[in-house]
Amino acid sequence: MSTMLKIIHKTTLKELAATFLITIVFLNSIMMMEKLVRLSRVLSGVGATVLDMAKIILYLQPQLLMLTIPMGMLLSTLLVYGRMNHDSEIIVLRASGMDFPKISYPVFILGAFCFLFSIAVSFYIGPKSSSKVRDTITTIITTRSALALEEGTFNSSFRDIVIIVKGKKSPGTLEDIFIYDNRQKDQARVLMAKQGTFVPQDGTSIMLVLSNGYINIMGGKATTELFFDRYNMVLSLDASDSSTPRKMEYTPSELLKKGKEADSLKVKAGLYLELHRRFSLPAVCLLLALLGPPLSLIAGKSGKLGGLALGLFVFTAYYVLLMYGENLVIAGKLPHYLGAWMATGLLSIFSSFLFRKASLQ
Repeated sequence: MSTMLKIIHKTTLKELAATFLITIVFLNSIMMMEKLVRLSRVLSGVGATVLDMAKIILYLQPQLLMLTIPMGMLLSTLLVYGRMNHDSEIIVLRASGMDFPKISYPVFILGAFCFLFSIAVSFYIGPKSSSKVRDTITTIITTRSALALEEGTFNSSFRDIVIIVKGKKSPGTLEDIFIYDNRQKDQARVLMAKQGTFVPQDGTSIMLVLSNGYINIMGGKATTELFFDRYNMVLSLDASDSSTPRKMEYTPSELLKKGKEADSLKVKAGLYLELHRRFSLPAVCLLLALLGPPLSLIAGKSGKLGGLALGLFVFTAYYVLLMYGENLVIAGKLPHYLGAWMATGLLSIFSSFLFRKASLQ
């Protein structure tokens, strides 16, 4: 019986692992689509290559895995155990003397693996990848912006700005520059300079250092003309498309330190919520190990489509509660630890109840 039990667990775990990997790839691909649309809109204007985009996609994966690992685990459990229930395999296993915890043992192994991997992503891999995303975007904008500016051609990659250059002294240095700046609608500006050099800034901004030129400012009926030897002009591709939020780059210890040092209650709440999320999302993997098998008994009767629908419903409910709790914290109506763990606490009660009920059947 012991050998047969190992074979059953090994076979089930292989099916779970294969389904889990396929589900993770599918979920990550869907979640990447929205990010790719925003990134391509920002980076295509500076001539980013396919290799540049591939590097950013790779660095974004750990951020997505924090969300898709728990979701993929639940969906794979519902699909595999739902199929087993639909094919009456669980009934046969119970009839042979296996109790429900033993039947669910492969899910416990997958849950433990997902928990440990999520902890690694949350504590170390995620912050490192977030920094890599920001650095890569900054490097692309810095190195490619000058290359994207073709001589004698209107360039409107930067918001509300049109740039024309007559020549290039080197790949990063522009000559004889004409700029029309309409960022301040009531004060349009025309700038001309002999030379300009791009200097990197944070996020999707870049500084254009202009030398030996003048500015013509047109406001209403008045016109002002200023001459300069050096003028620093900050350009932004799109303010809404800045790279990953800074708090994503902090490790848990850094979040705790920043939270203690924060002066604003809103900033402090945001940092503490991010800190709790680094622990709560991995913990969800352990709870889903209890929730998945009993849910599959329900979903299995309606086939794989029912399992997917049920899994998505559970995650929708969980994230709605999570966002609701975090919003209450930001509004100052709940302590940060209570709002951050409210959804996880309710999920633990629900999971324990369903697993106990299935075990007693």
